Amino acid sequence: MNLHFDIALSHLLSRRRQTLVSLMGVVLGVAFFLAVSALMRGSEIDFIERLVDTAPHITVSDEFRHARVQPATVAYPDGAVRVSNVKPLTDRRGIRQYRQRLAMIESIPGARVAPVLVGQAIFSFAGRDEAVTLSGIEPERMRDVSTIDEDIVAGSLDAIDTDRNGIIIGVGLAEKLSLDIGDTVSVVAAEGNVRAMNIVGLFRTGNVNYDETQTFAHLKRVQALMNRPNVANSLVMRMDDAYRARDVAARVERMIQYKAVSWQEASEDILNTLVVRNVIMYSVVGAILLVAAFGIYNVISTVVMEKTRDIAILKSIGFHARDIRRIFLIEGAIIGLIGSVLGAFGGVGLMALMQRIEVQVPGESEPVNLPVYWGMDQFAMAAAFALAAAIFAAYLPARKGGRVEPVDILRGAV
Repeated sequence: MNLHFDIALSHLLSRRRQTLVSLMGVVLGVAFFLAVSALMRGSEIDFIERLVDTAPHITVSDEFRHARVQPATVAYPDGAVRVSNVKPLTDRRGIRQYRQRLAMIESIPGARVAPVLVGQAIFSFAGRDEAVTLSGIEPERMRDVSTIDEDIVAGSLDAIDTDRNGIIIGVGLAEKLSLDIGDTVSVVAAEGNVRAMNIVGLFRTGNVNYDETQTFAHLKRVQALMNRPNVANSLVMRMDDAYRARDVAARVERMIQYKAVSWQEASEDILNTLVVRNVIMYSVVGAILLVAAFGIYNVISTVVMEKTRDIAILKSIGFHARDIRRIFLIEGAIIGLIGSVLGAFGGVGLMALMQRIEVQVPGESEPVNLPVYWGMDQFAMAAAFALAAAIFAAYLPARKGGRVEPVDILRGAV
């Protein structure tokens, strides 16, 4: 093997300029592969973290994934008469016995849960009416499953515990109605109940629609306002490991029967878009390495043509076709390996440079740095792809070199 390596190295050094050009192609290919991959995957991880941090990991609603089968159908599945257009009895919506179901969910390791009663209401102030979403929450529990406490810019979440008529609204809604901490507004529920409520907190999430339409009050106050005592129509959950949410949601649904939707299921279209984006990204950066592979093919093909007589001599002294192929494959591997190492250093430099770039994101008061992913898996992927491309590019001329007939060459037939 040492002899094969020595011959391969001498071939490459005999054409230093062409070898250097091919090597630089691999270096640049690996460097740009790492730079683009780090930026794209970094932005994907940053986006998912923002998505996971701002939304519940699992939401349990007062719905069923599949409609219940009517009792008559269960009792008489093969009945000859079908009754249609029967209006069902009016049922009070909500998760039945939600306190017991909370205890069942809390028994799951790594899970935290909070009850919420969500309904529509009308905000009335100074002759202006605005439709809002009113959510009844328990501050202590809600603090464990959401980032609402971090989003509050004035007042506090605990204020709705101390003020029985306290309400927290978004900064967007406050600006639209010229409201501030301490102001009193009339809140009209869909059931017709009206209550004067005091603004005890303001929050800002950066989502304009959410900040203009979402409001929070204590769960008991909202239950009384909506004539739904001891009722919650949603359970929001947060996991220590957000990526367990899909499996835990299925488990919760089996336990309590109500529909449980994980953040992966709720954002499935977005996650599918990210997969497509990654396919496009790897296709583009992979094409760069394929272009570099053509340079390697060109160099080794030229070496085969120039060294035809040398190959014939090697075969005449006992080298087999596989030995000749091995020599030229080693040449491709040398270029691929050295290019991968140097390209990795170049990629690290580009990644460090990109990480220092600051951009002003709309809605953010402070500039943020570009998200860059530093995982070792992308370095391994770039090196493997570059090495595979180099060996593949060397294979065709290596096979051609292995087919050289020494007798014809030495006799001067070619």
